[in-house]
Amino acid sequence: MKKQYVYFFGAGKTEGNTTMRNLLGGKGADLAEMASLDIPVPPGFTVSTEACIEYYNNKEQYPEGLWDQVELNLKKLEESMGLKFGDEKAPLLVSVRSGARVSMPGMMDTVLNLGLTEKSVEGLAVKSGNARFAYDSYRRFINMFGNVVLGMEHKDFEEIMDRKKEERGVKLDTELGTEDLKDLVVKYKDLVKKEKNIDFPEDPREQLRMSINAVFGSWNNQRAVTYRKINKIPGDWGTAVNIQTMVFGNMGENSGTGVAFTRDPANGEKRFFGEYLIDAQGEDVVAGIRTPQPIETLKQRMPAIYEELEGIYKRLEQHFKDMQDIEFTIQEGKLYMLQTRRGKRTALSSVKIAVDMVGEGLIDKKEAVLRVDPYQLDQLLHPMFDSKAKVTPIAKGLPGSSGAAVGKVVFTAERAEELHDQGENVILVRNETSPEDVGGMYASKGILTARGGLTSHAAVVGRGMGKCCVVGCGAISVNEEEGYFKVDDKVIKEGDFISLNGNTGEVILGKVDLVEPELSGDFDTIMLWADEIRTLGVRANADTRQDAETAIKFGTEGIGLTRTEHMFFKEDRIPIVREMIMAKDKEIRDKALEKLLPMQREDFYEIFEAMKGMPVTIRLLDPPLHEFLPKHDELFAELTELKIKKGDQKRIDELTDTLQRIEGLSEFNPMLGHRGCRLGITFPEIYDMQVRAIFEAAVEIVKKGGKVLPEVMIPLPGTIEEMRITKESAQNVIDDVLKNAGVDFHYMIGTMIEVPRAALIADQIAEEAEFFSFGTNDMTQMTFGFSRDDAGKFLPFYIDKGILKIDPFVAIDQEGVGEMVKIGVERGKKTRPDIELGTCGEHSGEPSSVEFFYRIGLDYVSCSPYLIPVARLAAAHAKIKEEK
Repeated sequence: MKKQYVYFFGAGKTEGNTTMRNLLGGKGADLAEMASLDIPVPPGFTVSTEACIEYYNNKEQYPEGLWDQVELNLKKLEESMGLKFGDEKAPLLVSVRSGARVSMPGMMDTVLNLGLTEKSVEGLAVKSGNARFAYDSYRRFINMFGNVVLGMEHKDFEEIMDRKKEERGVKLDTELGTEDLKDLVVKYKDLVKKEKNIDFPEDPREQLRMSINAVFGSWNNQRAVTYRKINKIPGDWGTAVNIQTMVFGNMGENSGTGVAFTRDPANGEKRFFGEYLIDAQGEDVVAGIRTPQPIETLKQRMPAIYEELEGIYKRLEQHFKDMQDIEFTIQEGKLYMLQTRRGKRTALSSVKIAVDMVGEGLIDKKEAVLRVDPYQLDQLLHPMFDSKAKVTPIAKGLPGSSGAAVGKVVFTAERAEELHDQGENVILVRNETSPEDVGGMYASKGILTARGGLTSHAAVVGRGMGKCCVVGCGAISVNEEEGYFKVDDKVIKEGDFISLNGNTGEVILGKVDLVEPELSGDFDTIMLWADEIRTLGVRANADTRQDAETAIKFGTEGIGLTRTEHMFFKEDRIPIVREMIMAKDKEIRDKALEKLLPMQREDFYEIFEAMKGMPVTIRLLDPPLHEFLPKHDELFAELTELKIKKGDQKRIDELTDTLQRIEGLSEFNPMLGHRGCRLGITFPEIYDMQVRAIFEAAVEIVKKGGKVLPEVMIPLPGTIEEMRITKESAQNVIDDVLKNAGVDFHYMIGTMIEVPRAALIADQIAEEAEFFSFGTNDMTQMTFGFSRDDAGKFLPFYIDKGILKIDPFVAIDQEGVGEMVKIGVERGKKTRPDIELGTCGEHSGEPSSVEFFYRIGLDYVSCSPYLIPVARLAAAHAKIKEEK
């Protein structure tokens, strides 16, 4: 038996339903479902997604039997309608539309009125008694076929139309007469001949074949590929093709067409929302050629039609139990439904509709939680561009951190802080940021860098601060010294306003209006339901009391990562840290550590106090040393100038000594160098100071009647001996502090698993570690051998070419890096069944990664405070999907 590729719908012969979305695509499945419900749907047939996949597998040739099935279903359609495809007197005309299993707006435009030829247009004119309508339909068909199937520019056809309207002294298409439209048909065909060097096809079957090919081809056009990439849609799904009997909204004042939503897609309000046009076809509504009318006015113009439409839309929403996006046509006073599908909506609307539908008894809480997309939720947590604003980007980088920002351009952290203190909104523009810029980053509304990837310093710190951030914007050339950046021939100076879109990476010259997020009661309701469902914990990455308080506001259950090196990125501390790192001997280093101890103790006290007994995981110092070293080139330039001018010899000696020390500490690859526990082993006094500060702060909280739960995390071990030595040193300090204080409380000592070797010997490391937290940023770097700061140069190419499906620094590489984490989980549990397992990399706020971490048995994920709601929702999704 030959495989079925074509499925009929309507006229009492429907072969599909809404459960067949993967095979028929969303549009085809929903058309079949509407037909089964006896809703007035023009009959037609759907060519399956399997046919599309096999078309590509077969070097763009139809699978065996496909065209025969198309012919068979054309015959069914002719019998249903009493018309003949290509007939000169009573022609059957069809529309051709694409339809993937999920909605992909803009993937391919529609072809309407297919089947018209020089002869059949005359038959249509006679049969309809309306020659103007027939030739209006024909010129539309040539335009759409030329654009969609032949790849011509739509504007070229519109220019011919505009000249005709100018010639006739009219403004609207509807004001052109029959002879005008006949002339347009001739001119449109001449354009096809000129541009494509072919005669416009007169064989309706050839028109249909070419249109099906165009739909299949559209699956891999650039905009479809880009849309799939953004929305994480697999490339091997394919698209269906829907061939449907034409109904005509351009047959006069008792005809029309419209698009509507069963609820407001912008805010979720329960009201019929849409637009329509009289005497028009579908593309007129969406193309903006004429101004549509609000759907409510149809009630006065065609009350019976409005009443029927109202009944149908309510029935569809009740049946599909979701907000629907519908298309309809009115032909000479008769209503036809052309489409229903799940309506696209904003995050705000998504939340409101989900909560309302639970209240209306349409769905349960679990379905409501699933209806809110975690990827979309981030929109609610940051300022956004006003949807009404029209913007023209001057450059585009990588979307480093969500939200939007508007401010005056500055090029130094100091200037950012200065203007911020004066009440100005600023955007810090740098080639790349460093720890010394943190104060300026915090003072800025947004950050723009010419270099760096999605896990660069700017992106990571920006996300942690909740700052809008665009990184790796190679189109800009930054001159920090002179205080300007260039894009092509545009020069943007300090003080000029720019706007950043952290969701898209766009850079816009000038001010764009922003709207603040609205976290409504519905948002809180969805989060409460998600928390009732999920079993995966969600903690925050937080380095300050302010971070901790923000995390609490967003629903954290603890702190999964405090990066102590970030505590040293303050202006008054960097000199002391440098003094510690540059120290020639232990005595000098101890003096620097004595200065840092009370600062660290205060840091930890504030965090413990804010967290009120929730777990706080503190990573001991893990700095690539180069981040704290003085800038070699600046010091060398100063030394050279002093030598030339024979300046202060004491300063010359000091600079010479400093430069020698910097060169001695410099590393060819700092990320793989003297950092993490390696630093703690070679200079144990550094970690001893930090552990003492942690536990002295904890003791102070306990003595005041408070609660603490410190978790000391040893970074970067790759051997059991590294873990054992560092833990023993920490334990000695803890014992000393608690003994002298005369208090006791629960605490844990564990490690960050980020070196692949550590995952492989996790059974050994678990002998010493009470918890693991997987650092998936560094593990991704080390497993792939990619530098996260440099990979941006080639990763987009890799993704475009299909070498990688997704940037592994954005979503965890499940089969490689993820497998390494899974091995670490399994082997750690083998030694210590009750071991606490978490993750604290950038992936912890990415929904597909959160679902993966749940499946492999982690206890919690830890992410930026601003991504906590995303992680909470994704964790609930993971639990519901597992149950399903």
